[in-house]
Amino acid sequence: MGTARGFGIDIGGSGIKGCPVDVEGGVLADERLRISTPHPSTPEAVADVVAEIVGKFGWDGPVGITLPCVIKNGTALTAANIDEDWIDTDAQGLFAKRLGRAREQIVMLNDADAAGLAEMRFGAGVERESGLVVVLTFGTGIGSSAFLDGRLLPNTELGHIEVAGQDAEAEAAASVKDNLGLSYEEWAPRVSRYIQSLERFLWPDLIIAGGGVSKKSHKWLPLLQNRTPIVAAALKNDAGIVGAASAAAQRA
Repeated sequence: MGTARGFGIDIGGSGIKGCPVDVEGGVLADERLRISTPHPSTPEAVADVVAEIVGKFGWDGPVGITLPCVIKNGTALTAANIDEDWIDTDAQGLFAKRLGRAREQIVMLNDADAAGLAEMRFGAGVERESGLVVVLTFGTGIGSSAFLDGRLLPNTELGHIEVAGQDAEAEAAASVKDNLGLSYEEWAPRVSRYIQSLERFLWPDLIIAGGGVSKKSHKWLPLLQNRTPIVAAALKNDAGIVGAASAAAQRA
């Protein structure tokens, strides 16, 4: 019997990544393809890139797709680090039409929710079936997902709480580190302040830190000063793809 596979697409502010996934093991089943996010990142332009990635692999089954947006019933209700034309777009219908799929073959997820689902099933959150787990993805912005007793609380937007009078993303996203040329020692206090602000409202039992910067977690996680235990995401920057693919395979 062959390995069960799904297909995941992770749409971010700087790149769109996708490939087939072994949804039993929670690992990529091929080398992922990454294409820079078009500018402007309008729905039509992004859909063209998604179609190119899916076509490169010759995939003809269901597809899980993430967006950096609040997603309800397949519709994008916000747009963070992506063109504002996404707001109120029927993303599920758009991708179904562009990929030549039935609507139910497209599964739309918030990007951080997808990453969190992957970490809870295959990564750092395995066997965390009680308490509150928060997954934070540090990239172009800050994404979040929250799990209470193992169940997802969808569409949390904890990356947009106020820190030092401004949106948390403007203070502590990984892109801020890169744009300002900060060292990990200079960036880590910003992340600590952000998480301390979050901790004023929530008392998580565990925080999982993901996103591209998690690949070098040993350089900055030990520098954080927070009351909540914090661990690096096991799936690192592949979590969104794995979570999206797994959701699509489960739906199928």
